[in-house]
Amino acid sequence: MEWKRKKGREALAVKERNHVVWLEFPALEAAGMVRHGFSTRMGGVSEGWFSSMNFTFARGDDPAHVMENYRRMADVLEVDESRMVLSWQTHTTNVRVVTEEDAGKGICRERDYQDVDGLVTNVPGITLVTFFADCVPLYILDPAHRAIGLSHSGWRGTTGRMGEKTLKVMEKEYGTRAKDVIVGIGPSICQDCFEVGEEVAEAFAEVFDKKDLPRLYYKKENGKYQLDLWKANEIIFREAGVAGENIHVTDICTHCNPGLLFSHRAVGTKRGNLAAFLCLKD
Repeated sequence: MEWKRKKGREALAVKERNHVVWLEFPALEAAGMVRHGFSTRMGGVSEGWFSSMNFTFARGDDPAHVMENYRRMADVLEVDESRMVLSWQTHTTNVRVVTEEDAGKGICRERDYQDVDGLVTNVPGITLVTFFADCVPLYILDPAHRAIGLSHSGWRGTTGRMGEKTLKVMEKEYGTRAKDVIVGIGPSICQDCFEVGEEVAEAFAEVFDKKDLPRLYYKKENGKYQLDLWKANEIIFREAGVAGENIHVTDICTHCNPGLLFSHRAVGTKRGNLAAFLCLKD
């Protein structure tokens, strides 16, 4: 198992237990307040193009296999799968405030919500779960108010400033201050792999400061652009007031590691989904 990583970052640790392999941010782990992880393709029971650790019920995988994958991940993270709460992602910037009444929704109870790409809670023992196959996972820990946020941010979510919007919901609900939080920008597609058209570049030009645009993308001879979602989300968090030293940016790209992580750009629709998990300790 050889990971392709971006040099000089060292943001993520590779963990393995009971044949399950996952990634975690040492900075979040060091806080001692959360259990968290980002799944890989390894350690599950799904078969075929879902092989083997798939977390989506929506692409045709055997539901019993998906449930077993959740059970295995819950075991290694030492969380309760029956108290997980799953997003319902449609590339919005909608954030749901998760309460005790939501425990189990999406995994052992029907979700009574849709169009939710971000989740926040201050309830210990509830595990927030969001899904990925190139888009950017955003982990947020507020150690001062013991609250967490977990959001999905593709290019649409990033132009909608999903990280900032998640922080604003946490501020309203829990009193979170951006200067106190620890942020993880998780495994996702890197700039070298993310080619986009002019309409996407224009969407970023509309919402980011002109001085930042050279840091976000460059135009190629073919008229396409190479876009850096990692840098874009880092800028959003800095502008929202998060201290630079508290923003931890992935060194692992999903597209660079298609044998280890699901990547939509690498394989298209015949794939499973990765998942991000974040839970406040009791």
